[in-house]
Amino acid sequence: MFNIVLFSPQIPPNTGNIGRLCVNAGATLHLVKPLGFDISEKAVKRAGLDYWDKLDLVVWDSVEEFLKKNDTSKMHFATTKTNKPYFQTKFNPGDFIIFGSETKGIDEEILNKYKNQCITIPMTKKGRSLNLAVSTGIILYEAIRQNFEIFDINQ
Repeated sequence: MFNIVLFSPQIPPNTGNIGRLCVNAGATLHLVKPLGFDISEKAVKRAGLDYWDKLDLVVWDSVEEFLKKNDTSKMHFATTKTNKPYFQTKFNPGDFIIFGSETKGIDEEILNKYKNQCITIPMTKKGRSLNLAVSTGIILYEAIRQNFEIFDINQ
C-alpha cells in the first residue's frame, strides 16, 4: 500500500526494525545505496527477526536512479528542516515516504527541490531528532490511519 524509502541507511538494527514494520504494515521497503552495511548481515536479520524473508524489498543503486524511476509527485520527504507536520499531509496508497540516513538526513539539494513535499514530526527544542525506526513508524501509521478503510489486515 505504501513505500518506505531509506536513503543511505547506516545502522543495521534500524533497517531491520523498519523491515519488520513494513512487513506488518504491508509496505514495500526501498533501500537506496550506498548502505552503511551489508543487508545480509546478521544484525539486520536479527532486528527483523523472522520477518526479513517476508519483506517486499527493493534496492536502488543511487538516489538519482530512485528519483528518475519513480513518480516524484507521490513522494514525501521526512526531515527536521521544515515546519509542515506530517499529519497535515494527505497520504494516498502508493505514496513514497522517504527518510535520510541516521547521520546526515536527506541531502539539502533534494529538500530544496521538493520543498512543498517535506514533512516533519513536531518535537521540542530539547532534542534534535528521533530514532529512524521510530520516525518511520509514526509517519507510516498516520498514512495507514488516513487510508484504513482500504487497509487489508488479511494480506
